[in-house]
Order: sequence, then structure tokens, then C-alpha cells
Amino acid sequence: MAPTLNHPTGVTFVDDGHNPVHVDAATYYGGGEAFTRSRTYSHSHIHGYIPKRTPLFEEDTHMRARRMSHDEKSVTGPRRFLIDVEETIRVVLEQEDTDGDFQISITDAGPKMMALGTATSNGFKTFDVRGTYMLSNLLQELALARDHGRKRIVLDEARLSENPVDRLSRMIKNSFWHSLTRRIDGDGLEIITADPKNRTGRVQPRIYVPYGEPAMAEYYRKVAREKPHMNLDVQVLPPKPDDAVFVKSLNSKPGLLALAMNEVDDGKGGRTLKGIPFIVPGARFNELYNWDSYFISLGLLVDGQVTMAKGMVDHFIFEIKHYGKILNGSRSYYLCRTQPPFLTDMALQIYNQLDRSDVESNRQWLKRAIQAAIKEYHTIWVAEPRIDPKTGLSRYRPDGLGIPPETEATHFTHILEPYAEKHGISVLEFSEKYNNGVLKEPALDEYFLHDRAVRESGHDTTYRFEKRCANLGTIDLQALLYKYEVDIGTAIREVFDDELELEEEFDLAPFPPSVEAYRNPYRECSTSRLQNSEEWFERADHRREMIDKYLWNENKKLYFDYDTVLEKQSLYESVTAFWALWAGCASEEQCWKLVSQSLKRFEVLGGLVSGTEESRGKISLDRPNRQWDYPYAWPPHQIMTWVGLERYGYLEDAQRLSYRFLYMMTTAFVDFNGVVPEKFDAVKLSHLVDAEYGNQGLDFKMVPREGFGWMNSAYQVGLSFLTTHMRRAVATCTSPEVVFGSSANLENAVAQAAHAATDPLGLAMESLDIDSLRA
Repeated sequence: MAPTLNHPTGVTFVDDGHNPVHVDAATYYGGGEAFTRSRTYSHSHIHGYIPKRTPLFEEDTHMRARRMSHDEKSVTGPRRFLIDVEETIRVVLEQEDTDGDFQISITDAGPKMMALGTATSNGFKTFDVRGTYMLSNLLQELALARDHGRKRIVLDEARLSENPVDRLSRMIKNSFWHSLTRRIDGDGLEIITADPKNRTGRVQPRIYVPYGEPAMAEYYRKVAREKPHMNLDVQVLPPKPDDAVFVKSLNSKPGLLALAMNEVDDGKGGRTLKGIPFIVPGARFNELYNWDSYFISLGLLVDGQVTMAKGMVDHFIFEIKHYGKILNGSRSYYLCRTQPPFLTDMALQIYNQLDRSDVESNRQWLKRAIQAAIKEYHTIWVAEPRIDPKTGLSRYRPDGLGIPPETEATHFTHILEPYAEKHGISVLEFSEKYNNGVLKEPALDEYFLHDRAVRESGHDTTYRFEKRCANLGTIDLQALLYKYEVDIGTAIREVFDDELELEEEFDLAPFPPSVEAYRNPYRECSTSRLQNSEEWFERADHRREMIDKYLWNENKKLYFDYDTVLEKQSLYESVTAFWALWAGCASEEQCWKLVSQSLKRFEVLGGLVSGTEESRGKISLDRPNRQWDYPYAWPPHQIMTWVGLERYGYLEDAQRLSYRFLYMMTTAFVDFNGVVPEKFDAVKLSHLVDAEYGNQGLDFKMVPREGFGWMNSAYQVGLSFLTTHMRRAVATCTSPEVVFGSSANLENAVAQAAHAATDPLGLAMESLDIDSLRA
């Protein structure tokens, strides 16, 4: 009988069982160290397997693998590697990261091969890990193991060769959303107060609390006292915080705006406040945003995070109550402007997924959301100056004074230089005097009126809106407000028994809109009567008539923006024309014309571009690319079009477009160390964007931590459109031209190829032997 073996306490062996492979990093790396059953511990590589470098040519510098009785027992079983974390990170970066960016991508010139010791052989037998994808995954896994304090790990090969679609979707669900989560309270302030856009040189954390929230103000003052190292400055805003003069006065002392909080037990028998968590877009955008949050919420709902999405609606209700609108972002310099309105659809989608065990609580929550949306609708979108009373079209037209302070330092230099030269002073000095009102320049006032409107539109920047945005009744805004009107009417009829009381007092906008009606100072008060569905459906019908009258172009089979000053259509071809399908304001005939005649103008290899190349015009040194123009593709445009096409029964078109975009995303993820950027060049299938803001979501070391908010959602939502066959195809990075055939868009393909042939970046990328690098 064999003697009993007494092992040191706490020792776990490689073959004692293992966590499931495809789980989050905390679960996978959260256990203790693992050892192999070598006959003597002196040979057990307790300090981890040291990776062997590839043997040099004709030099016997490599070690021969020693045969042991515990060599791999079955070649058919899952392969696992015994790895020393720090040493392997060092070797991977030294050998493979030839450009020194702490990422392994197809542009690195390393051998793309590394021998790792197998766990079942105690590290003496090795197996080659090959290719960009597996090596970049190895680097990512090592970084995650380091995060969890691991010195040596047993790593499943299946984690390195994981289906990229499954891997990216898993990372978004289990990791990225968590990393993008913020909370404004004593525990979360130090992270959320950091603002990469603050150019004042003063980095003191500051929070602005709205008027009428004394308990919240006292809470933050208490946090400041208890955490003196933060040097937190707590300020209370005036009753009207969006006054343009006041907001400009805050430019030198920017700060975070307080958001909704819950009252909870403090654990000491008392009560305290706790911030409601929310998701930020990521990178330089470290605050709650308006339309980003809508698209983020779609991804959260796919991933089952209903409570998180619901909390973001709670913040929007709070913003409308205290700041007068859903803000562009929750910083002081955004107080004057909002962004494209999505609250009603966001609230209804969340409402439909709430736990049905408390129907009345859900109903009260939706009531608060719809009440807030009605206030925002009347006081912002159909109130002057945003509405044009003559046409009844709403516009992006925010208030504000001076130069937007959140932009990059040199963003407006080319605009300001002629004015600075005119006054014989530097650009910096002119900026200060112009902002302070010492120098008056009406033409510059007009420029910044439109610039602020561009930023409110969310499409900052594009030649579509250059020097005219504040005058445009855009198709996207009219479609969104049509959806507001239909959603509000539907909610009142279906959920609130066709009667809804408004509890907050504000002026109701005249209807139907006209110059005379808006000239009349009399306004009906919101609390004077109950709201019913009929009036909201009447508003929707009227808006659809105005959209058909002013924005639909029968000859071009497309919707266009309408210039309310020039009183004519602005003939820039924008993919936002398809938002009419999402909102449901297009007729079946208009939809058929859009799909059969106009869709091909925007469809390229990587999905839908923001606008056509013809509309954008020629690009030069004096007329550079704008990020919301051709050839760039953004998640909002993709998602809105997918959903709109499906709504009208064009599911195959929606699937094709979603495949194109997810193919581009997956290819970048595989080839560039797991990158998930803010946007893409959809013609070159590249995240290396040559536009005024560059790209976001690229600056990470070894492992992507956040992705980018709405791009994460585009992936999760897009996958729901794909068939099983399409999902398998995109996981192998099979080109859309192979999956769907290239003849359907041959003219676009030829034009794109001709463009790439004269583009320096395209030529540089084409000079790489991509297929060999992938191997």
C-alpha cells in the first residue's frame, strides 16, 4: 500500500479541478496559486515557468524538454500553460511589442510566436502560441492576472484562442461596463471629478449643487470636511443656473454638477445619501452625457443591467427638474445646452423590462419620466429660440456666450487668428478680451451661435452644419420629437388611463405653432388641466406633415435639413435621414424609396458613413476632415438605421448593415489588441482616424479596460440582429463581400479602392503583409 502523501497546507494542484474557462477575470484569477504533482517539489517550478526564447539559428542555446512520468496524459484534453506572470509580460513586450505602445497589433514586427510551458508537463514540454490575436490575448490575460495579485498562473489555451465575438461580448458585459461606472458621492468623487477637458490649469475638485437641495449641499460639505486631502470646493447654484452670463462666469472655475441620490441607512442607525451609479462614455468624457446614455442603455438592457439603465433615467429626471434640461454633459460648462432627445424611448424600453412584481412602483417611475419629458418638450424643444414659429420646426439653438471652454486649446485658432490680427494682439489675448466682452465681433458671435448648436446636435463637427446649424430644422431632431410626441401619447393612453397630471408648473407651448401664437405673451400653465393622448397624437400628426412639407425631397428620395432663415432645404446628404424610419414618421412608400434608392449612397464596406463624399466636398490642408462626415461611421447612426429598417420590415438590410459594422469592430479587436474605439473610418476599416479630435478609446496599456460607451452597445445590440451563420462568419473575420457578395455595391467598392490608392495612410497600411502578420 502506497504511503500517504502529506502536502503543504493550502496547496492546490493543476489537476484538482479548475474554474470554467470563459468567465470574468475576477473569477478566473481570484483563486490561489496552483502547483503540479512533480515527484519532488524541487522540480515543481514553484516560482513559475520561465518562457524560453526562440532558439537562435545554428546555436544550441535552447534546452531540450525532459521526459517525465507526469507529461501530458492526453493530447485531446484541454491544453493549459504554467506561466510566471511578470517574466512572461517582460518577454512578450520585449519580443513582440516592437513599437513600444504596450499593445500587440498587426503593425508590430515581432516573430508573432512564443513557446509556453504546458501545465501537465510541469513546464518542461512547450507549445507555441502563434499569431497577433493569441499573443495579444496572452498579454491581456497576464495584465489581468497581475491586477489580481497573481505571480504564477495556470492559463487555459482556450482563453487565448477564444472566439473573438464571444470574447469581446463577454468583456463588454463583465468588464467594460464596470470600468465605465461612476457614482457621485463621497466614495466616487475622486474618480468622477477628474476632468481631462479642464484647461484652466486649476485642478481643484469642485461640485455644484442645485438650488433647493440643502440636504445634498450639506452632504457634500461633510464629505469635504471628512476628506480634507481632496480640497473639495462645494458651491450652490442660483435658482436659474443656465443664465448665459452666469455660465460664462464659471469658465474659470469649472466643476462637476451634482446628480440624483438615494437616501440609505448609514450603518450607524441614521440616514445618509448615496449616489446612483451611471455609465460614462469613457476616455476624455468622464461625466454623464445625454444621447450617449441612450445608446449605452440599449447595450445595458441587452446585458441585463436594467437597474443601471433605470438609474440613468433618474439622473435625467433630476437634471430636467434642477437644471432645466437634460444636459449635454454633467459639467458646469454644459449648463446652457442639451443634446438630441431620447428620454421617452429610453424610459419606455426600461419600463418594459422592469420586474413585474411591483407594477404600481414601475408605473410611478414611468410617470415621473414622462412628466419630465413633457416639461423638457415644452420648455426647451418647442419654446423659443429653438422653435421656428413660422414652420413649426425645432432647431438646435442653445444660449451661451463666448468660446466653448471644453474644447482643445487650439481648436478655434484658425477662426480667431484673423480677428487677433485685426486688433494687433495675440490669439490668447484676443480670446480673453472677446470672452470678457471688451471686444465686440458680431460675426464671431454668429459663428459661435452655430458652433454651440453643432455641439448641442451631438454631431460636432461636420460640414453639414458649418456656420448654419442654429438655423436648421434637422431631420434627426424632427424625427426624435415626433417619437417624443407619439411615445408620450401612447404612455398616457396605455399606462395612465388617458389622463396624466403635471405636478410641476411651467408654460405650455402654443399649438398649432404660428408666428402669431408665439407672439402672444399668454401661456397656458401646465397644472391647469390634465394631459390626454389625443393632443399628443395631434402634435405628432402635425409634425409629420411639416416633415413631409419641408424636409422630404421627392426627386432625391431623401430627407434633408431645412434652413429656416434661407427658407430652403440644405442639400447635404446625411444618414440621419433614416432616423425617420426609427421614429416611424415615414410612409411605407417613403421607406421603400429610402431603402431602394438612397441607402446605397451611405453603405460602404464597414457599414454606414455619416454623409456622402459628394456632400462633404473636397478635403485639403485648408479644409480638413470633420469627424461626423464621410468616411466616418458612428454607433448612433448604425443602431438607429438597423432598428428603423427592422421596424418597416427590411430585416435583411438591417442584418447586412449590422454585419458590416460588427465585422469592422471584430477585425479591429482581433488585429489591434482588443481595441474598441469611439468611431471608425468605415471605408478603410480603420480606427486610425484623421479628423480634428482623433479617436477615443485607444489609449490603454496591455489590456483594454473600458472600450467606449456607445461602441460597446453597438456590438451587443448588433449581435442581436445576426443569424447564427452570420455570427460564426464574423467570428472568423469573413469579409461582408464574401458573405453577401460584392456585386451589390460594386460602384462603391471601385470608388473606395481608387481613394485608398492615393491615400498615404491607406498605402502605408496596404504595404503590410496583413495575412502573414495574422498568422
